[in-house]
Amino acid sequence: MLDNLILGFSTIATLPALTAIVAGVIIGILCGVLPGLSASTAVALMVPFTFGMDPVVSVLLLVSVYLAGEYGGSITAIAIGTPGTPAAAATMIDGYQFTKRGQPGLALTTSVVASSIGGMIGAVVLFAFSEPLAQVALSFGAPEYFALAVFGLTIIASLASDNLMKGFIVMFLGLFLKSIGLDPFTGEERFTFGIPKLMDGISFIPALIGLFAMASVFTGIEKAMNSAQSIKLSFAMPKLRRLLGMWKVYLHSSLLGSIIGVLPGAGATIASFICYNETKRFSRKKEEFGQGCLEGVAAPEAGNNAVVGGSLVPLLTLGIPGSATAAVLIGALMLHDIQPGPLLFQTNGEVVYGIFAGLFVACIAQLVFGIIGVPLWVKVISAPKSLLLPVIATISVVGAYGYNNSLVDVWVMFGFGLLGYALKKYHFPVTPIILALVLGGILEENFRRALLMSEGSYDIFITQPISASLLAMAALSLASPLLFNRLAATDKSSARKKLKHA
Repeated sequence: MLDNLILGFSTIATLPALTAIVAGVIIGILCGVLPGLSASTAVALMVPFTFGMDPVVSVLLLVSVYLAGEYGGSITAIAIGTPGTPAAAATMIDGYQFTKRGQPGLALTTSVVASSIGGMIGAVVLFAFSEPLAQVALSFGAPEYFALAVFGLTIIASLASDNLMKGFIVMFLGLFLKSIGLDPFTGEERFTFGIPKLMDGISFIPALIGLFAMASVFTGIEKAMNSAQSIKLSFAMPKLRRLLGMWKVYLHSSLLGSIIGVLPGAGATIASFICYNETKRFSRKKEEFGQGCLEGVAAPEAGNNAVVGGSLVPLLTLGIPGSATAAVLIGALMLHDIQPGPLLFQTNGEVVYGIFAGLFVACIAQLVFGIIGVPLWVKVISAPKSLLLPVIATISVVGAYGYNNSLVDVWVMFGFGLLGYALKKYHFPVTPIILALVLGGILEENFRRALLMSEGSYDIFITQPISASLLAMAALSLASPLLFNRLAATDKSSARKKLKHA
């Protein structure tokens, strides 16, 4: 193993390789900041620039863009309440609260530190457990993916624990919206109202931009916050002791993110929400989550960056992409006559171990440039709302149109903007819609596929060990907030009685 590690670092110890890593990190951060440009889009945009490059240098550039793109999405999520990437939606829950308090530096610093540590742990997992984890991923079938989606949806019980009914109403609304388009099995149209563009379903990125960015513009206009008055924001960063004190969160979320990343199709967004939920579940200060809690920023960021290493496990060992970005990377590898799969370790060992080492170096570069960038981002969001709101609206329109070069996506973005505005106005949680849009397709397709496999028997979901375990965890996840709320209410009641008798 030591020889392989030395081979990896000696492979990237060249000026072109290190330049590619640094350039990839900077490009990835900038692309992640722009709503509508996901990490996969950023990697795809960079592929044409790698045609004439050395294979190792080109792969290092793309992997660095992938890693930094996942982090970059958290910057706008914290700064303006608009996730730059879908995976940053979970970071926004607590991160944006710090900006509202005038302390964005705390969340921005925590985000880059957690992202870099998560990326490093993901790289270690990639290096040490590539082959066994790939075998675990292969054992997942339709029942297991359905159970994983159910487990993901039960996070709503945590995100909307103060009003579970509203959370479920919004979740079912999201599942309905996800069902728009062609039936994945029969090809029949569902709720398309004769509009051809809706046959592919509702575009996720424009919906995400509308729900968060455009809704915040509508809310800002209504509250007449577009005055000349500037927001007083602090450049303060968390103390090193506070950052290091969250080591359990980094470790737990990074390992969880790495494992989720190995599962083909799961991706960084699901990892972010699951890491956020699990950290909240085991935290001693659950009541601070959602109000501005650094652990609520660290958990999803460590998780979604660890996904990068995890998603490369099935790609490199089996030739199976673990995410949309990994699928783009497979294409880039094949452009350079590199065939991912079990033989890759023997035929192109320098590429594989160069990627391992490159991920480490990219994480360090991301940490350096991320810390340097914190004052810049604080300066940007210190601008008056009268300047910031038009900029957010413009970026939203450009991001929605640029996703598919379609005006329909712009109208979808505006529609979801109005929906997000209405939900916030009447105190409904917005996040369950995102979860439903992410997980709805996985849920439906694997539920129907599993029933086809079992010839209509529901026993398949409880006779498969992994599926049954995930469903049991989902039931516990759903019941625990209700149980804890009831216990807390009982404690309050008994405390009042004691005070009366005292």
